[in-house]
Amino acid sequence: MSAPKNLEDCYKEELADNWSANDQMSKMVSQLADKASDPKLKERLSKAAEGIKDHTATLEKLLKDCGESEKEHCKGMEGLVKEAKKHVIDADIDDDDVRDVVIVSQYQRMCHYGICGFGTAKAFAEALGKNDHAAKLDTITADIYGADENMTDLAERSVNLQAKG
Repeated sequence: MSAPKNLEDCYKEELADNWSANDQMSKMVSQLADKASDPKLKERLSKAAEGIKDHTATLEKLLKDCGESEKEHCKGMEGLVKEAKKHVIDADIDDDDVRDVVIVSQYQRMCHYGICGFGTAKAFAEALGKNDHAAKLDTITADIYGADENMTDLAERSVNLQAKG
């Protein structure tokens, strides 16, 4: 995409960037699920990867509604994925509980990035009067917040405690 000339262009770029971010995150979350040892963590990550794919389908529809059909490579998520790969996938962590703690932290970093991207897109949609788009983006943002809070709960009640020893 070329340099934005107006808020509509900014909105389309945000959607295209979020699409790329989701594609990258979905693949990494699936890999994190494979590495997780805690059954609840593994289950939540697998469910999260499916949710991300659903969110991506919504992004594609919103972008198509704006006359666009291509994603824009997200370098921000690329960096977060590289960090997750470095700290989990390629790391030589012997203790399964410690690995699970690192998995949670890397997952939550990606979630927080998603909250920012989808929140920004929602604000743009609202300013443009695209209330149907804003409602869908609001639902996705709430889903991501929920996934993040769910993961925090799992970490505080179980994963972090198991890694203390």
